[in-house]
Amino acid sequence: MERTHLEKRNLPDVPGVYLFKQGRKVLYVGKATSLRDRVKSYFDDDLIATRGPRVVDMVTKSDRVVYETTPTVLEALVREAALIKKYRPSANVDGKDDKTFLYAVITEEDIPRVLMVRGKDIDFKILRTRTGQNLKAVYGPFPSGAQLREGLRLIRRIFAFFDTPKPVGTKSPSEIKIKSHGVNKHQNARVEFNQQIGIYPRTFNEKEYRRTIRHVMLFLSGRGKELRTMLEKEMRKAAKEERFEDAAEARRELFALDHIQDVSLIKDESLEESHPVQGSTLYRTTLYRIEAYDTAHLSGTNAIGVMTVIEGGVPTKRDYRTFNIRGVKKNDDIASLKEVLSRRLSHPEWALPKVIVVDGGTTHKKAAESVLAAAGLIVPVVAVVKDERHRPREVIGARRAGVSEADAVLANSEAHRFSLAWHRRARSSQMR
Repeated sequence: MERTHLEKRNLPDVPGVYLFKQGRKVLYVGKATSLRDRVKSYFDDDLIATRGPRVVDMVTKSDRVVYETTPTVLEALVREAALIKKYRPSANVDGKDDKTFLYAVITEEDIPRVLMVRGKDIDFKILRTRTGQNLKAVYGPFPSGAQLREGLRLIRRIFAFFDTPKPVGTKSPSEIKIKSHGVNKHQNARVEFNQQIGIYPRTFNEKEYRRTIRHVMLFLSGRGKELRTMLEKEMRKAAKEERFEDAAEARRELFALDHIQDVSLIKDESLEESHPVQGSTLYRTTLYRIEAYDTAHLSGTNAIGVMTVIEGGVPTKRDYRTFNIRGVKKNDDIASLKEVLSRRLSHPEWALPKVIVVDGGTTHKKAAESVLAAAGLIVPVVAVVKDERHRPREVIGARRAGVSEADAVLANSEAHRFSLAWHRRARSSQMR
């Protein structure tokens, strides 16, 4: 498939899942924060260096890309797993088997739990774990265990469920305490529910909990639209019957589905690890040093660039630097970034970072990489994309760089804070 074919599709800049196809055959399924940017990345000139030959072969064989949009990255995550299970695409599963993947499961119990289980521990024929736990449903496979764990954490904030290692009411301190009063495990669950969930002040109710599990099952199967329709019906029915608390709960769940903060799920995934360019110098430092860059200006003039440093998750303010932008006449973020990085690299006495974080998207990331390449260095670059309110919307390249998104966002936020502080001081001095 050629890039010219892709350009005709005009993919949207929204979350979703995409499928590379050859005729009717699905070759690969992936998810994206931005379908437009993610799919375009498969047609970069350095694809074989960054993704490896398997992905290049998949893109070459494909003749089209189809996609589905989703309201959130969280829904893209579960929809991706559902499609991988349905199509078993070769580029997703070749060289692997069910034992290596992680799955989300619902236990077959009076009070079901939602758990994360590795494929090697599941007997798929009879839906039972190797330890003898019967299962109501199994969802997956999920390519990333870390993302499944984070996804379940986010889902649990919407639909509060149990995820205890043992069945509810089994050898818990609250059960031992209550047993002397003749309380059964369902009554005990009310106590455990409030102790474990701690999300919103509603007491445990068996009927309501079964409803919650039905909603979780719909969501994990990638049927988000159907779930929303069900919640809307429940809300209208409850309001009509004057069950206002139930109506409010359904409204809360609907709102949370569309507004869940899932930036922590955003990953710049690849099927193959990136390969350093032969002949270049790969710098490694013993300290976990991250440098972040941002620019600031006053009405297009007096532009500066700032560099902040995070080491071991802590800002190292003694290493912060500011650079007066000299060679850029207009407010050009890309040119300013290149100048700042070039001047920073002219200081061999400063410790080199493990990772560089820039404010912006793929264009800013590539600009920084070009400066590093010209200097003969390979230092991974991570880009933090902001939304219209200047909040982190996507983190590009964190996984490949070997850093957490939290550290990348922290570094980016500190650079932005530092540049704003300079901006305020400069404006204040001009007003005097």
